Amino acid sequence: MSEEADPAHQRSAHHVAAPPAVELPFHWLLPLFGGAAAALVMRLAFSGSPGQRYSAMLGSFIYLAPVLCGAVTVYLAERSRRRSFWYYLWAPWCATALFVGGTLMIYIEGLICAIVIVPLFALMGSLGGLMMGVVCRVTDWPRPTLYGIAALPLLLGAIEPSLPDPQQLSSTSRTIFIAAPAERVWQSLNDARDIRPDEVGDAWAYRIGVPMPMEGRTEESPEGRVRKVRWQKDVHFDELITEWEPSRRVKWRYRFAPDSFPAGALDDHVVIGGHYFDLRDSAYTLSPRDGGTELRIDVSWRVSTRFNWYADRVAHFLLGDFSEHILRFYKARSEAPSA
Repeated sequence: MSEEADPAHQRSAHHVAAPPAVELPFHWLLPLFGGAAAALVMRLAFSGSPGQRYSAMLGSFIYLAPVLCGAVTVYLAERSRRRSFWYYLWAPWCATALFVGGTLMIYIEGLICAIVIVPLFALMGSLGGLMMGVVCRVTDWPRPTLYGIAALPLLLGAIEPSLPDPQQLSSTSRTIFIAAPAERVWQSLNDARDIRPDEVGDAWAYRIGVPMPMEGRTEESPEGRVRKVRWQKDVHFDELITEWEPSRRVKWRYRFAPDSFPAGALDDHVVIGGHYFDLRDSAYTLSPRDGGTELRIDVSWRVSTRFNWYADRVAHFLLGDFSEHILRFYKARSEAPSA
């Protein structure tokens, strides 16, 4: 029998001649961009005002948008070949970073929010990727699962604003020793002018984009003593003094006007005195010590989100770090020969 008539030989020849599969350059990036694009579309859908439907600060977006990002990333990767469990964890980190970067590029998110939220997004993205990886391994319905993950935040985003807003009140305190009498420290507290960026600029809050302070002065007014504060980017607000013991203690509560934070000065989601975050009051206590004065600062705030467990920890870190740096500022000002 001739080779042309041998079906087995023909099949073998056909198998050998089959061209290898051709993969596009940087094909491994496609799932990452796909996951980032899906989350970016979800962010565009969640463009509501604070406290309203489809606000980007709703828990349905904060938790589920990165889950969708991770799930889409793993689903697209699994379509070409089986991936490892390690891939299910790390690939969503990259995809969520691309997603956050995309929101910055098209100016729908500010730098402060982007930096603060990346760790939480990375965690939730990995959970979404791991879940989709398991679905792809043990079931035959990864696509319906993906559709469900995409629909869930849209459904919850319409319902969530009708639920009561959770509130969490917290505070922090720091102390420092200043080699200067209490009267000099008191003067520095109530008349801080011409604040230079190098005096406070290494605090983390300022590093991520919060405007730096320029001036804080106590003045008399018809409503009592008021501390007038000015920051960079035309930020201004009042601190209404509620306790006043010269050279011993001063305490104030904050008052913000509609124009206290001009557009672009802070991210809309983290405006002080806004729907999700507020400074309540601050106090300085001066205690005489041998060779100088112990200065203590107490700061309290409110967070009102569906992820207070995370937002409050961020506030603790940033405000605690701010408190340490502002105390160092007053120490340097009070100990300076020209104070």
